[in-house]
Amino acid sequence: MRGYFVGAGLAIAVAAMATSAMTTQASAQSEIKIGEINSYSLLPAFTEPYRKGWQLAVEEINAAGGINGKKLVVISKDDGGKPADAQTAANELVSSENVAMLTGTFLSNIGLAVSDFANQKKVFFLAAEPLTDAITWSKGNRYTFRLRPSNYMQAAMLVEEAAKLPAKRWATIAPNYEYGQSAVAVFKKLMSEKRPDIQWVDEQWPPQGKIDAGPVVQATAAANPEAILNVTFGADLVKLVREGNTRGLFKGRTVVSFLTGEPEYLDPLKDETPEGWIVTGYPWYSIKTPEHDAFLKAYQAKYNDYPRLGSIVGYQTIKAAAAILAKAGSSDPEKLIAAAEGISMPSPFGEITFRKIDHQSTLGAFTGKTALKDGKGIMVDTAYRKGSDYLPSDAEIEKLRPKD
Repeated sequence: MRGYFVGAGLAIAVAAMATSAMTTQASAQSEIKIGEINSYSLLPAFTEPYRKGWQLAVEEINAAGGINGKKLVVISKDDGGKPADAQTAANELVSSENVAMLTGTFLSNIGLAVSDFANQKKVFFLAAEPLTDAITWSKGNRYTFRLRPSNYMQAAMLVEEAAKLPAKRWATIAPNYEYGQSAVAVFKKLMSEKRPDIQWVDEQWPPQGKIDAGPVVQATAAANPEAILNVTFGADLVKLVREGNTRGLFKGRTVVSFLTGEPEYLDPLKDETPEGWIVTGYPWYSIKTPEHDAFLKAYQAKYNDYPRLGSIVGYQTIKAAAAILAKAGSSDPEKLIAAAEGISMPSPFGEITFRKIDHQSTLGAFTGKTALKDGKGIMVDTAYRKGSDYLPSDAEIEKLRPKD
């Protein structure tokens, strides 16, 4: 009798395990997983709004029926701002979680590390934020696509205004890593082409996240530039502005600045915001289009907060990933590449396309000038610049990008 109960118990256990395995398998077949990597612990000012953006996108996609009827699941990992950790996270997402694709990353050096992993392992990677031109050009590969407008695109937008300035003596201040180096190089190239009469009189290269603003401001002032290109952001920008205001660095000088108009970086400046800087950014409070109104309404309803640019990037990254997966009808990397090349889709900034030639999206950016209002920094005189209007010719890109 005892043997009967043992046998019956074993049969029940085996049946339960089989049922659990079948449930797990059915669940796996009814969902599509995307792996997402970002520097959440290192750069929360940008990545927290970014996370909120992609979570809103996931909610909207699944409420509308998912991807070809399958539920979208995003599995997110923190790279801690370290390229090696990002590659480890990518490997875990691919090998253990069986994700259909990789998305995300913020810092340019980390984006390049994950892009290299994707190329080696033949995994589709949609880079969200990294701005270095190398990710789609000199180090571009068939498995990597990029959402945000690149350094070249944002530099071209800024140069359009900067070239009109009478200033001939220019200095640069930028973080000493891939993003800062790339931004300065392309701005100088494009600016010198439009204005061969200008001189580059000084360069300052503080370490990212560790600027010693006093000596940087002092050295820049000693070079006596008429205009300054700034590429610092985050806490470094706050320190630079505070020290520059104190020492009068910006008085009588025009400053052209990447990213400073983004709420993530403009808001912390508060009443110290310098006025009249020419910037790229995101004036969410003054964009009046149906696409942006719909996004803004949904975001504020969910979070009771205003969006930052990170919110737009996170939201559109997952919307783009879902559109590519839906078109491909498969998680096969080659089919995903075929689906992504040339795909067009809506965004809060209007329709965008992922170009076949270099896998760069045509998402644009806003330009304008900094101003103070009610003790806060804002962007004024703003205009949206379509990404497609600020890219080099196909012939130039073919020289820049290695053959697949």
